[in-house]
Order: sequence, then structure tokens, then C-alpha cells
Amino acid sequence: MASPSTPAPSRPQRSPDEVEDIILRKILLVSLTPPSSPNPAVAYLELTAAELLSESRPLLALRDNAERILIDRLSLPDPPANSSPPFAFLAAAFRRAADEARKISTIRDSGLQARLKVSIAHIRGLILSYARIVAGNPDTFPSPPNAPHPAAELLIFLLAEAADSLDPTPAPGAPPPPGFLDELLGNVDYEAIEPVMGELYERLRQRVDKVSALGDFQRPLRVLRRLVGIPNCAKALVEHPKWIPKNQIMLIGEGRVMELSSLLGAFFHVSAIPDREFASQPDVGQQCFSEASSRRPADLMSSFATIKSVMNSLQDGLRDILLVLLKNLDTRDKVLEYLAEVINKNVGRSRMQVDPLKCASSGMFVNLSAVMLRLCEPFLDQMESKKDKIDVKYLFCNDRINFKDLTAINASSEEVSSWIESWSHAHAQDDSSGVARFVESQEATSSGKSSSVSLPSKGGPLARGSKKENFSFICECFFMTARVLNMGLMKAVADFKHLSQDLARYEDDLESNNVLREQSESSPQLEQDIKRLEKIVAVLSQEKYCYEAQIIRDDAFLQRALSFYRLMILWSVDLVGGFKMPLPSQCPKEFSCIPEHFLDDAMDLLALTSRVPKALEGFPLDDFLNFNIMFMASSSYIKNPYLKAKMVEVLNCWMPQRSGLKSTASLFEGHQLCLDYLVKNLLKLYVDIEFTGSHTQFFDKFNIRHNIAELLEYLWDVPSHRNAWRQIAKEEEKGVYLNFLNFLINDSIYLLDESLNKILELKEIEAEMANTVAWNSRPAQEREERLRVFHQSENIVRFDMKLANEDVGMLAFTSEQIPAPLLLPEMVERVASMLNYFLLQLAGPQRKSLTVKDPEKYEFKPKQLLKQIVTIYVHIARGDKEAIFPAAISKDGRSYNEQLFASAGNILWKIGVDPQIIQEFTQLAGKAKAAASEAMDAEAILGDIPDEFLDPIQYTLMEDPVILPSSRVTIDRPVIVRHLLSDSTDPFNRSHLTQEMLLPDTDLKLRIQEFVRSQQSRKRPAADSEMGAPDSAADMVE
Repeated sequence: MASPSTPAPSRPQRSPDEVEDIILRKILLVSLTPPSSPNPAVAYLELTAAELLSESRPLLALRDNAERILIDRLSLPDPPANSSPPFAFLAAAFRRAADEARKISTIRDSGLQARLKVSIAHIRGLILSYARIVAGNPDTFPSPPNAPHPAAELLIFLLAEAADSLDPTPAPGAPPPPGFLDELLGNVDYEAIEPVMGELYERLRQRVDKVSALGDFQRPLRVLRRLVGIPNCAKALVEHPKWIPKNQIMLIGEGRVMELSSLLGAFFHVSAIPDREFASQPDVGQQCFSEASSRRPADLMSSFATIKSVMNSLQDGLRDILLVLLKNLDTRDKVLEYLAEVINKNVGRSRMQVDPLKCASSGMFVNLSAVMLRLCEPFLDQMESKKDKIDVKYLFCNDRINFKDLTAINASSEEVSSWIESWSHAHAQDDSSGVARFVESQEATSSGKSSSVSLPSKGGPLARGSKKENFSFICECFFMTARVLNMGLMKAVADFKHLSQDLARYEDDLESNNVLREQSESSPQLEQDIKRLEKIVAVLSQEKYCYEAQIIRDDAFLQRALSFYRLMILWSVDLVGGFKMPLPSQCPKEFSCIPEHFLDDAMDLLALTSRVPKALEGFPLDDFLNFNIMFMASSSYIKNPYLKAKMVEVLNCWMPQRSGLKSTASLFEGHQLCLDYLVKNLLKLYVDIEFTGSHTQFFDKFNIRHNIAELLEYLWDVPSHRNAWRQIAKEEEKGVYLNFLNFLINDSIYLLDESLNKILELKEIEAEMANTVAWNSRPAQEREERLRVFHQSENIVRFDMKLANEDVGMLAFTSEQIPAPLLLPEMVERVASMLNYFLLQLAGPQRKSLTVKDPEKYEFKPKQLLKQIVTIYVHIARGDKEAIFPAAISKDGRSYNEQLFASAGNILWKIGVDPQIIQEFTQLAGKAKAAASEAMDAEAILGDIPDEFLDPIQYTLMEDPVILPSSRVTIDRPVIVRHLLSDSTDPFNRSHLTQEMLLPDTDLKLRIQEFVRSQQSRKRPAADSEMGAPDSAADMVE
């Protein structure tokens, strides 16, 4: 041990070159001299050392030879044992360089510290440069056998860096050195990173390929979000061959290829909605909704919440990615091009039947819908000020998306083309040669980019023009979103509806089979059918819950869509001059040529959200209400009757008793447009919907009128609307109101008749099943078929009786205050015949045959129906100032007889009807009896009536004969007017006919009147003489 006074030996001081050498060798793990103690991690560069000696240079790793040393280290044919592949080695070297950079901060010699900083920065730059080379060209340097691709190593770094504690699986590896990825991919020429990014993006796509909503997609999504934030990486993404893939896959259509092969397609495919052709894992239906019927509601709600959360995370991430790319001028146009290609290649999703091998999945398009709505949010929040940026010309003058082949709101394809041509001629600017060109291949880009618009040539040939059209991003985003929603959200909503209907049908079949098994001995075939149906029900139930989780349960999603369609409504109304009535007599071409699905989708979404609890809470509905009122009865603006019917369906859902929202009451009672036009337009639509043009129009009209009837019944109880109704009945007594009453009576007769016939069928099958011995002896297949018929008849009776009750109820409450139209010559006999027919069914001899086990189940309420029928009789009689109603009742040869009224009176007393009503009904019956007697006397007086005086349809004496202009047939005016209420054709040759076209036959009318007077005068003396004869005889006897 040295004494304290002995000084310690001083460490030999190293030169700056030696210090630099030590640091660079540590970073690169190399040695230029034979190591005294072998270190397996350090490579001895013997050849490099020899070259330096041959050049008379010291064996030191210095900045000026650092690149040579790095290359030689990477080029070793036999690298040290367990050494990393080149890319991993460079990443580790970068980390060691960072460590050394921190250490030199303690060096006191500022000059040396500065030199070392420069050297370390230089070697870091070399490391990054060669890392890019290796990543893009893996074969540049030798690699160990089975070494991973550098892009795979880079992806592991990115995934590890993006790891989150909530991720379903752990990170795949260690995170990269701090700053490595930013410097590797950041401020560098695009060409330097383009090769590695191509492979990296493909591997990233594969990471989420066929991954479901419950899979590990979030880490790759965060990686993609990070990469697009780096300009060169963003550019590499949109320049990638698979940004818009051109490859073809056998038997797979272009739309599906966009989903399967494009870099973003895999991310958009992540969904809870099942894809039967290209299933994703884990199976969301199996994991979340298996045996859902037996699970606790809380468990289902938890599954709904989980799916909603992960899907919103995906959609937010995709929105962020697209937004970054759209804000980048170098990538914006490529994004819009991608969106347009996805739309154009999936036009098949707009059709009723979608080919799943040709088109992308519903999951992809629902996600795309959600993302597009998020991109629209900034201008949806300011729609009043931003809607002017939506240019209708985009529909016809853009080069991205073809709207011209879509069904227009009120124009044929020829009319659309004609209008585009005339519009383009009006707005064309001649080019240098002065030749106007035809609008055919218009080009438009968004946000400041110009596009070439082709203008029509007068001679007709197509040629490229020089005129430019600029469309804002708001405009492009709006119309693209409209198309995406049509093919995405709204198509999925339609699928969900059909899926629910299929599920209900299979559940009914399963229930019928189970009933059949309980009622009789089972058979192998029956058991097989039950197992098959149980399996189908389980699968469909899971799929239904998956749709519900991703769409129906996502209130924010639905509210964004509602906001978008509110903007659509506001923009559409601006095309016709705003919210004001009446509408212009001529529909503006800009409005008539817009795609019909823009408005149809809006109505479908409103109908859906109106049935989803709380989906409309707090959402402003005023604009939708006004729009529906304006257009529901205007055939010159809205051609499709089913679209107008949807408008009524939406309003029907908003009735306070149905919506559950107090705010909807103020909708109907606080808007002037509503008070002035709602009842009028509903009555008009009730008439117009008779002829929809569809092969199913006869049955469709009942569904539509059911919604109208419910809405009218509600409005009748609102005093302001009732007053409007009375005014309309007065003003339109011979017009739309008369047509409305005619169809109301037609429907009532048909529905009650159909219902009563079906009730007899039900009773027959009930009797068959009651005889258990005979029933069980039948073959199982026969019993199953009879049960199916029974359930179908039940459904028909339930629906028809409900509608019949509504129609009769409407006649009951309107006839009290508006009886006059029912007493018109063309209506009174029709009304009387209907009431007599109903009375015969409900109070006649056959009424007992209509008893069923559970009449309420079928909406069959005979007592209530009889009360309403009798009430209508009484209301009309009260308004009958000219006493024509009793005669009309007695004229009905099919159903009228005086005993029927007496029988009905007895029933009314038994069921407790208001005595005043019974008394007035009995009085009316007496008047009808008297009228019948008078009619018989009158008929006797007239005797044989010449055929020319008889109506050719009713064979009754004409009172107001008219000539039909086309067939030249003479007919009684009330008879032909009654016919024209239902059919605007000549009944003898089917040519068009209206009341205004009828020609009074004045000469024949005078001859008929003369005939009547003649017969009366001839019969009267004879009657008088017959009365006087006994007196004379008596006188003679006396």
C-alpha cells in the first residue's frame, strides 16, 4: 500500500483522434487491431486495417474513414456469432451513437467536445442513410440465414412504439431507439425512402387483413396514422401500386378488389358486420351474441358498448388519416381519386341485389360512411353559411363520379341529358376556334384544382374543351358522402330490415313446427326441420345483433347522418326557392335532375331513427317537416309515389303518442306551413296513391293509406287542423275531397269483406285442429301447411281489420261535422250501400258465424264497428236537409231490408249505445221504409220505361243524361261521375275521360222529363177513378 505522501501514477492522456476512435468503434462494434481479449460482439476488420496501413494511415476509426468502416462492417461475409441482420445492427448502432452523444456532454474540453459531436452526428447520418438502403434493398449486404425482411423489422419497431396498455395482445418486439424512426423517415429525399415504404405498407395491410372488430387492428391503425404525418411517407402511401390496385383476381369484381387489395381497404374491412364470403376473425357474432336469447340484458348491452367503442376508434383513426392526407397538397387529389374509385367500382351496391364477389362488403361501406360523415362535420356545423358552396353543376360536370346514370327525382335519362346539353350551351365559352363543345367528359377537382369541362359542339361530336370548373372541397365531399351513404349506411339499413324480416319468418316457422311437435307424435323429418330452423335462427340472430351494434346502437353515427341529410334537404329546397308554398308551377330542372336517392335516403334514415329510442332527442326536425309537407303531394316535383309515401311514414312516426317526444307535438301545431297544407296534401296523396304504377300497387296502397289515416285521425283532434279540414271539404267538395271519400269507401268495403272471408277460413282450420284425432292422423307435412295457412290468414285478418276500423272510424268522426259531400248525388247511394252492407254483416243472420276464439287478437271488434256504422247513419241523416238519404238507403237491393234495421236496433240496446243515437237510427229506418214504399209506387206509375231512357250501367231511369265524347254513349251523370272518381277513363272504350269532358244531352233530358210527366198524368186519373168507383156503387145501393 502506497504511503499518503506518494503521488498516484497519472493516466496517459489520449489524443483527440484516439478519443474519436474509441467512440466510433463502440458505436460500430468494430476493431482495427487484433483484440487482446476476444469479444464476440465486436468484429475485427482485418482487411480494412490492411488497407489503412497500405495507405500509411493510422489504424483509427475516424470521421473521414467512418463510411468505409461501416460498409466493411456490414459487408462481412462471416459476421460475428449471434450478430443481428444489417438493419437491426444499424438500429442498435443508432442507439449506441445516442448513448455516446450523451456521454461526451461531460467532457470539459470544449474543442474536443465539439469535434466529437460532429463525428457522432456524421456517423448517425451514415447509419440512417445505410438503414434506408438496407430497408429498401435487403440484398445489399449479407444477412444471416432466415433473417427477417428489413421492412418487417421496421414494422415491429413501429408497432412496438404504437403499443398501448389496452391492446388485446402484447407488443411484437422492443421499441426503436428514440428518434430513430423520425430521422430515418423524416427530412430526407422521397426517393430515399420510397423503396422501403412500399414493402412496409404492404406488410402493414397484411397485419389487418381479415381482422374483425374484436381483433388487433388498433396498433396498425396508429402506425398508419403516424406514418401519414410524415410528408414523404404520406406521398409513398398514395403513390403505392396498391393505393388504387390495378390487379385482377379471378371471379372477383373490381369493387371487391378495392377492399381486398388496396392499402386502406383492409382497414375499412374491419367491422362487426359479418362478411360471409371473406370472414374476419375473431367471429364477432359468436363471441358476443351466441345464445343471445338466454343471456342477461346487461351482457348484451356490454357487448353493444364494446363494439361501438372499438368501431368508433377505428373510424376516428381513419378520419384522422384521410384528413392529414387531404390537408397535404401533394396527396389531396390522390385521396379524392381513391374515394371516387371506391364509389365507381361499387355502383352495384346501389342495386336491390348485391353480388358479394363483385362489390365491397357492407362493413367496409358502413365504415366509409362513418368516416365521410366525420369529414363533413366542419361544414355540417355551419350548414347555413356553407350550403352555398354546394354547386349542383358538380352532378353533371365532374370527372370523378358519374351521377348522370342515376334515377332522377322527376326526369327521365333523356330529359337529364337534354337539360345538361341546353345548360352547357347556355354557359359555354367558345375556345380559340370559336367552336362550342358538348358537355360529356367534364373534369372537376376539389379545393383549388381546376378541371376541364367538355362543352357541346353544335354538330354533336364530343371533344375536349378548355373551359374550367372549380369545385370546392365542401362540394366534392358533400356529393361523395351522398353516394357513399347510399351504398353504405342506407344499404346496410335495408339489409338489416330484410334480415329482421327473414329472422321473424324463420322464427314463425320454428314456432309452428314446435307446436306441431307438441300436438302430435314427432317424426324424424320434423325433428330434422326443427334443428335446421334452430341453426338458421341462431345465425340470423347473431348477424342481426352485429348490425344493431355497429349501426342502430351508435347514436352519434345516426345523428351525424341526420345532420348530413338536413343539409341535403336545405340545399334541395334552395333549388326551388326555399321553404314557401305554393311551389312554383314549373319544377326547376336543377331540382328535377338531382338523383332520387338523395331524398329517398333521407326519408329512410328518418323512418329508421324515428323508431330508435332517443335517436331524435334534441335534433331539430322542423326543416324535415316542412320539406315533407311541401313535396308529399306534388307529382310535378316528386315522381316516385313510394318516396312520397315515405314522407308520410316519417310524419306518422312523429305523432306524439308514437314518438314519445313532447317536442313533436309542437311540430304539427306550431308551423304555419303545416297548418295551411298538411291536411290538404295528405288528402291529395290518399287519392294519388291509388295508382303507383307498380305491379303491387293494389296492396301497397293499403299500407300507405294506413299511415295517412293514422295521421289524419291525430290531426282531427287538433282544432286548427280540424278547421283546415272543414275548409278543404267545403272548397274541394267536388274535387279532391270527393275523390278521397270515394277511395275511403272503396277500401272500407274491400277490407271488411276480405277480413270476414278470412275469419271464416280461420274458423274452419280451428275446427280441424279441435278434432285432435282426425288432426293427428293427417301427414305432418299437411298439418304444417295448414298451420302456415292459418298464420298467414291471421296476419291478413289482423292487418285488414285494423285498416277497416281506421277507415270506418274516419267516416264516423268526419261525417258529424262534414256530412254534405256524402249526400252529393254521385256519393249518397254509394255511401248508403256501404253502410247497409256493413250492417248486414254485423247485425244480419250470418253474424254468429263470425265468432272466433280471440277476436281482439285480430282487431275484430264487432260491437265497436256496429256502433260506428250506426253513428255514421245518424250523422249523415242529421245533415240531410233535402231528405234524400232514406231513399238512397232503400234503393240498395243487395243489402237493405227493414228487418235488418230492427235487428240492429235491438243489438244496439243490448250493447249500451247512446239512446239518442238509437232513437235517431230507428227514425231513419222508418223513413227508409217509407221511401222504399214510395219508390215502389213511383216505379208502378212509370211502367215500362223505354230503353233509351235507361242508364246503360245501372238500368235505372236517367235524370241528367250526358254523352261520353269518345264512345258517344249516353249515361246518367251521377253514375259516370261515380265511375270517374275511381277511374278516369270511358268505361266503354277506356279512352281518357274527365267530368269536364261530359256533354249534357239536353234533348234527351227533356224527353225523359216529358215521359215522366206523361206517365204520372196518365196514372193519376186512373187511380182517381178507381178510388171513386165504390162511392158511386154505394150511392146506387142506397
